[in-house]
Parts: sequence; structure tokens; C-alpha cells
Amino acid sequence: MGRPPKKKPQPVPKTPLEAFLLEYLNWMQVKNYSPYTTRNRRIHLQFFLTWCGDRGLAEPSEITRPVLERYQRFLFYYRKKNGQPLSFRTQHACLVPLRVWFRWMARQNYILHNPAADLELPRIGYRLPTVLTEAEVEQVLQQPDVSDPLGLRDRALLETLYSTGMRRMELINLKLYDVDSERGAVTIRQGKGRKDRTVPIGERAVAWVEKYLREARPRLVVEPDPGTLFLTAEGEPFSLDHMTWTVRDHVAAAKLGKMGACHLLRHTMATLMLEGGADIRFIQEMLGHSKLSSTQMYTQVSVRMLKQIHTATHPAARLHPHQPQAANGQPPPAPQPKPGPSERTATDLFTTLQAEAEEEPEDEKE
Repeated sequence: MGRPPKKKPQPVPKTPLEAFLLEYLNWMQVKNYSPYTTRNRRIHLQFFLTWCGDRGLAEPSEITRPVLERYQRFLFYYRKKNGQPLSFRTQHACLVPLRVWFRWMARQNYILHNPAADLELPRIGYRLPTVLTEAEVEQVLQQPDVSDPLGLRDRALLETLYSTGMRRMELINLKLYDVDSERGAVTIRQGKGRKDRTVPIGERAVAWVEKYLREARPRLVVEPDPGTLFLTAEGEPFSLDHMTWTVRDHVAAAKLGKMGACHLLRHTMATLMLEGGADIRFIQEMLGHSKLSSTQMYTQVSVRMLKQIHTATHPAARLHPHQPQAANGQPPPAPQPKPGPSERTATDLFTTLQAEAEEEPEDEKE
């Protein structure tokens, strides 16, 4: 047996604020927060500490509500490398971790009061997420050069994203044994909220994954095999940014006039299934949403029923699209959506999707 890898030493904090940040991140790990949540909060809080350091602020007692309001104005006027301002959703996402962190310090009696308790966050308006039409998503799927191992891998991962609507991190964490080709299902382990779920995957996506496993992955893998389904050119699992860049490049290559990456395919899957007549609770189960709003509760649905709905409503669920025939030789009637989900419920779904996209930004503050 080889030696266990050495842990990287933690950086020595230069200020009391940095020391409390490290302690807070360690507390999150002890409380079993997901690595992504911990990483996301670290990025936002470190951005704030950099701003504090430039202004000579080092002690928690120096952070008052007026100081936080100055930081809020800084975010409003901040410009990324491309000259664009931060969206109000991004500004909101930067400020929420501050409120949580200062509340934690107050509960730990590190500070006498929480200066962020009454901080007014920017209002977030509702906007429809960008989605692709069925023809547009097919154009994106045609972009990878499948004669090349990396192109074949990209086609397989694009098909998987489109068919299942899984999150970027969930795709990255897929293992070889998570895809059940016979059942047409994928097990997503420790998804958002550290919850497992099983979702359908279409015949076409399964066919591309199997082709990738036969022809491309053996040429990418480096021993010892990590068992991860999708590998980079170096034989390693994808990073979050690498996965985003890979998907975004193919969306841009399609020249649709629309930009996006993994969330774009997730939104598109939900939209097309909804338009195809799927009940909103089945889409909710596919996406891994625990609830659509604080007042609406939905029952669990079986994987078999979810598979039937997926096959009936997802445009790319079948390997060879065809119109099934009824016993009398005539095409069966188109599936009708069940009564119940209102337009408001659909709005809740897409509001949840959009908020999720902002929580898991595919662009850092550049």
C-alpha cells in the first residue's frame, strides 16, 4: 500500500478576520457541509477580506453596518474584466455568506452583536432562464468531433446532461457503476443537500456513453483508474471550471446567439419536458428539488413511473425516434398534462432553477 497523500498545510492567518474565517470553514466541514458549499462561501468571504485588507480593516469589531454598506456599494460599482457590472443576483450571492458568517461569530460569542443582521440585501427580480429549442440543442450536440476521443467524450457528457438535467457537480462525480444501461437509469450520489437519487437516462444518451466507454475512455484513463465516468485529457476527473468551459465552447460553436453551459442544458431539459406534457412533480424529482416553494409539498414518485414519463416527454429519450402505434394501427393520442400544476407552479420551478444557477455560478468575478 502506498503512503496516504500529505494534507496541504493550512495558510497562517494574517489578521483576526482571516483566523475567524478559517475557523468557520473548519466548523462547516465538521457539520458535514458539502465541499462545494464550503468552497463557494470561502470564495465570497475571501473576496470580502481582500476588500477589508485594502482598507486596513483587520478586526471583527471594526466591521460595522456602515462598513458593510460601503462594501455593498463597492459590489454595485464593481466591474468585471469585460467591463460588465455584477448582476443583482450575484451581488445578493456575495452578501448572503457575510450575513451567515457574522451570525455564526455572534452565536460563538466572538463578537458582541451581528453588524449584518439588518443589512438590506438588493432586491432580485424574476427573469426567465435562457433555454434552447429542440432544434437548437440538437445543433449543440452535433458540435463535438466524435472521431476524436475527446470529441466522443464531449458528445457523451452533453447527451447525459441534456437527458438527465443533472447538475454540473453531479455529472463530474459520476462513477462507472452509477450508469445502469439495462434499466436506463443513473444513480446520483450525494447530490445537492447530500441526497442520493436515481433518474432516468434516455436510450440515445446511454448509447453514446457506451460508445465512449468502449472507444474513448480506455485511451484517456491513467492507472490507477479513479473509476470516474468522464475524464479529462490527462486522465483525471473534471474540475468545475473545466466542465463549464467544455460545455460552453460547444454552445458557442453552434452559433445560436445564446450563451450558457451546464445550467443551460438543465433548464432546457426541464422546459422541453414540461412542454411535452410531463407533470411538474416528475420534473422536480428529475432535478433533485426538495420543494418548489415553502407551501407546496410533493410526493415521491417511483423510478419506473419517472422513466415512463421521461420516455414519453423528453425529445431525445429514444435511440431512434418514432411514433408508437396503438393496437388499431393508429398513432396514440399525444400525452396530456395532468390537471393540477398551475402556471404559478411552473413559474416556481423556473424561479428555483434560476436561483440555483446563481448559487452555483459558472462565472467567477472576473
